[in-house]
Amino acid sequence: MKTQILFDNDGVLVDTEHWYFTASAEILNTMGFHLSEERYREIMINGQSAFLIAEEAGIPISETDQWRARRNELYQHYLRTEEIAIPGVKEVLAELSERFRMGIVTSALRCDFELIHASRGLTDYMDFVLCSGEYPRAKPYPDPYLMGLERLGGEKSETIIVEDSERGLRSAVGAGIECVIVHNRFTESHDFSKATHRIQTLEELLTLLT
Repeated sequence: MKTQILFDNDGVLVDTEHWYFTASAEILNTMGFHLSEERYREIMINGQSAFLIAEEAGIPISETDQWRARRNELYQHYLRTEEIAIPGVKEVLAELSERFRMGIVTSALRCDFELIHASRGLTDYMDFVLCSGEYPRAKPYPDPYLMGLERLGGEKSETIIVEDSERGLRSAVGAGIECVIVHNRFTESHDFSKATHRIQTLEELLTLLT
């Protein structure tokens, strides 16, 4: 019986995946590099940076770090100005919180996470949030979800993870925790063969778990 849930953030609780890609692609384009959605998906599965395509071409990391800073600024602009809410998420979390302990384990920077959730109220239902840099190794390594499990304090058998990407699924599988994949158009081509369940919307999690 499941008693606790670990959620990914981007693509699961908010619709931000597209805008992170868009910001990365736009900055790379100004520097003469084309980042396709297909290549970006391949890069993100392995937890690598979109700026890998420039570094492979010989651009030093000291320079691409400056591009990342510009990307981060542009991404935050999109977070402030574009619609990133996923309908029904808050209602689902409110209902789940009556029966489950919950936390968020995300690859997002803490500054981006706080901007995203400044006025959404979704974190009100969470026991904790873990962001990028707050665990030893990022997804697809198991470290983030193992730390999340430690924060919740329960057993792996009592826990389920909700993800939308192959990178996140690999992290969950590596941690030895069952994983539900919720559909996201941006990651629909990923390999989810090791997922325990697949759902179209977060609302289906209510039926699945309750």
